[in-house]
Amino acid sequence: MEEYAYILDYLAQGTTGAGNFAKKEPVCYALGDEEFKLFELVPKQGSIVNIGERVYIGKDAVKRTVIDHVKRRIGPSDLTHGAVAELEYCTAEIVLANQSRFIRFFNDAGPISMRKHLLEELPGLGKKTMESILKARTTEHFKDFTDLSTRASVKNPEKLIAARVVLEITDNTQKRYLFVSK
Repeated sequence: MEEYAYILDYLAQGTTGAGNFAKKEPVCYALGDEEFKLFELVPKQGSIVNIGERVYIGKDAVKRTVIDHVKRRIGPSDLTHGAVAELEYCTAEIVLANQSRFIRFFNDAGPISMRKHLLEELPGLGKKTMESILKARTTEHFKDFTDLSTRASVKNPEKLIAARVVLEITDNTQKRYLFVSK
């Protein structure tokens, strides 16, 4: 269950399509930082909401300083254009904040079949880079993204992970979900 989320967009006047006479309440679109779930949140009245901010959305009402409640879980088609644009940045921030979680993927990923390796599921990672990662991790597991970049010559491994997460969130035709909870 998600306890924290990153604000992707804030609509102070609420969403459109609720009807002319419906009470419009401000809403936020957010991305959970554990399972990458998308949410529509209702902020507390008078609170200041900043895009890209990490906010508490868990059950403890005392810890909720910005968000009043989770309105509903949403899909990628429900996001505004602004939220979609912010998705990549927030995802990259989550990946960087949780390096140990994602470096474990590079350390533990194995073959899917005789011809394909799980590392090849990362957009932009080819066979040569995959072989470099596999060779480098035989001597010692990677400690962090810097260690991975240095020993296996992987440029910006956090961007590879973030690109895969965004792909899993936005493309519902994926066969495998490596990081996103469905």
